[in-house]
Amino acid sequence: MTPTAAGAGSAPTRTRPSRRRMLAGMAGATMAAPAAADTLAEVPPRGPGAPLSATSERSGYVHLGRIPESTPGRRPVDPGEAINSKTPLGQLVGTITPADLHYERSHAGVPDIDPALHRLLVHGMATRERVFTMDDIRAMPTTSRIAFLECTGNGWENWKTAPPDVTVQNTHGLVSTSEWTGVPLAYVLDLVGADPAATWMLAEGGDGAAVARSIPLTDEIIAEGMLAHGQNGEPLRPAHGFPLRLFLPGLEGNLNIKWLRRLKFGDRPFMTRWETARYTQLQADGSARQFQLRQEVNSVITAPSGMMQIRPGFNRVTGLAWSGHGRITRVEVSTDGARTWRDAAIAGPALPKAQARFQADWVWDGTPARLVSRATDEKGNLQPDRARFIAQTGTNALFHYNAQQTWAVDAEGRVRNVLA
Repeated sequence: MTPTAAGAGSAPTRTRPSRRRMLAGMAGATMAAPAAADTLAEVPPRGPGAPLSATSERSGYVHLGRIPESTPGRRPVDPGEAINSKTPLGQLVGTITPADLHYERSHAGVPDIDPALHRLLVHGMATRERVFTMDDIRAMPTTSRIAFLECTGNGWENWKTAPPDVTVQNTHGLVSTSEWTGVPLAYVLDLVGADPAATWMLAEGGDGAAVARSIPLTDEIIAEGMLAHGQNGEPLRPAHGFPLRLFLPGLEGNLNIKWLRRLKFGDRPFMTRWETARYTQLQADGSARQFQLRQEVNSVITAPSGMMQIRPGFNRVTGLAWSGHGRITRVEVSTDGARTWRDAAIAGPALPKAQARFQADWVWDGTPARLVSRATDEKGNLQPDRARFIAQTGTNALFHYNAQQTWAVDAEGRVRNVLA
């Protein structure tokens, strides 16, 4: 059975990959390659290696790095003018982002905070207002979970136009996944005796911009939030909030206050400038949307992707999917510009509010193609196509872009960014 185009007004046809057809394509691609030698005579000889060291460095043959960015379309930019630094999604494997490659977004640079001097004030509608040291924090019970963190500006490259000469690092590099370790938010609320009538919490950072956000104290946020002091098995790095940050799985990145120094409980939003002038956005109907806190279902093909080049024959299509609503349950891929779809395989367990790696086999016949992915989460949310997304949101906004990403492949195998 082969994919067929959807008729007018009908849903696109979905087909599952045929294992026999997939293996045949792989075999054909293998047979087309030169026969492998059955000797290791040309391999460099073995010998003594480098001595042990305090830290393990990457191979000299592996070159990974983030790229600094200022505003959409400004590339390259001097790091001194950058407002964020993007993760090299197209070069990573699996789902966990190394801490030094996790995307970075700062409003006033990275402060150098001595943990021995850092303090966390917890006050407001609470019976026991407290000031905690980092020794106090580290003595509290901890929890760990794997979850993604995403800047609200992720995807802003494609809001109005599609620059062709960008990579997936440019378009989607403001999302990363880590294992986060810290104190459950619920434990801190109980410790200070937070008033049940307190429905909002102000979280304030210790950076020069004094970033502060109002956060609703929903059951979900209380149950899942944490005061994180660890990332991927080590203390937080300064760029990611050392010595302490707020972590709220599935919610927009700027709520996850870095260099956390104050929590205040109240019965209404605190209406800081960060949620009036900065993170409120104009919609298609002229209204302004405020407190759009959750990151919606999203996905992107990381290979083949922008500025890569492929050859006819077998190609592995792979990418990442994630949702602030929970677990990814399905990812579909299209090679004909979303006219037909087939299911991709999700590699490994798909965790709630964490990135999932997907993959699909594709035998490219050398004709122009358009690669697209779309994800569905456990709540039934389906990643929208661009037309539906723009019809609802318009082009005046800048945040929470989660439309399907399209990569165009020309007859020479060059992969470029396009709008659907």
